[in-house]
Amino acid sequence: MRNSHIAILILSFFSLLAANEAGAQEIIAPEGYEYVDTLVYRPAAAVDSTLVGQNVFSLVNVEQSDVIADSMNAHIAANGTRTMSGYRVRIFFDNRQTARVESEQTIKKFVNMYHDIPAYRTYTNPYFKVTVGDCRTKSEAMSLLTRIKSAFPSAFVVKENIEYPIVDKDNAYVVDTLRVLRPKVQ
Repeated sequence: MRNSHIAILILSFFSLLAANEAGAQEIIAPEGYEYVDTLVYRPAAAVDSTLVGQNVFSLVNVEQSDVIADSMNAHIAANGTRTMSGYRVRIFFDNRQTARVESEQTIKKFVNMYHDIPAYRTYTNPYFKVTVGDCRTKSEAMSLLTRIKSAFPSAFVVKENIEYPIVDKDNAYVVDTLRVLRPKVQ
């Protein structure tokens, strides 16, 4: 079943590519299939992507001693992981035999409901955990808990290392429209 969906997506991609190259306005779907528009949510960049991987000191002329430059480069290299101490909301925590499947289902449910909040699934022997959000303060985490408590009544706030939160919370994700080839619904 999964292979047939992959084949359909590949067929769809190549038919769209061929139609685009030919300059065609209308794309004809194979018999029994139809093109539909669907929304795709993807996280917005957490940093200015034009500066990723660049040393900002090489972009401007800064007069400094080699000791300072070496010290700054050593600090940047030592702090490559972009985490900080903060808070998250744990929505799943279990060690039963079904915990792996249940944690996968929980994170899928959460992501479908809250596109703008990052979700993390971890395993720390013997527990599967799902935590959500990247909150700098406990009050931010409590606000998030209040927002999701109705859908996840057993949720609670935990202190964890978090990713640097999105700078522009009003635009935390980008919505794109995709045309997808799918079987016609009878």
